[in-house]
Amino acid sequence: MIQKQIFFIALLFAVVQLKAQQVNSNYRIGISSGIGSEFNNRNYTFTNEFYKVQLYYKIKESRNFQYEILIQPEVNFGKHQLLNLYFVKPETPDFEQKRIEYMKLKNVHEYVLNIGFLVKKPIGKIFSCYLLGSVGPMITDTATERMSKGFAFADVFAVGFTADYKKLQFDIRPSLRHVSNAGLGSTNAGYNTRNIELGVSCQL
Repeated sequence: MIQKQIFFIALLFAVVQLKAQQVNSNYRIGISSGIGSEFNNRNYTFTNEFYKVQLYYKIKESRNFQYEILIQPEVNFGKHQLLNLYFVKPETPDFEQKRIEYMKLKNVHEYVLNIGFLVKKPIGKIFSCYLLGSVGPMITDTATERMSKGFAFADVFAVGFTADYKKLQFDIRPSLRHVSNAGLGSTNAGYNTRNIELGVSCQL
């Protein structure tokens, strides 16, 4: 994970040097990665590690705020395990076998396209803070007692803090994430996680 971040940061530095003499644009491109886990829960465990490619577009800038759209393709590597076998109720078909299956630790891969809206408040010339809300379609490859395999949605609310260096912007982002399928699948209890991610982006 750290080696990948170093590689991408070096790549962004190279892009900055190539673009140094060009006129600033409203676009930034970047990468981020992070980790997360469920809130304390007696029914299940869920931990995740994720990687994103990010495209920012500044749609408006006022005296005190900036407004941006953010598109984020994401790959999420999760680990899930049922802790409370009674969460699978007797009326569930083959409930005894499913209890045994779901009590095993599972790898869950998620592929997400999040689209977000960001409101940023500059603090001096270098730092800023922001609020971010995003939602997007998702495909999950593993069925669990909490959610069916296949199509779902990922909703994220985040606060963030950035620091600028030339055309690079370094970002730290705590967030809350909810995943569910809006009732489109047979199982839809979903997951709730708290996350922290680090990112870097470059103005094009």
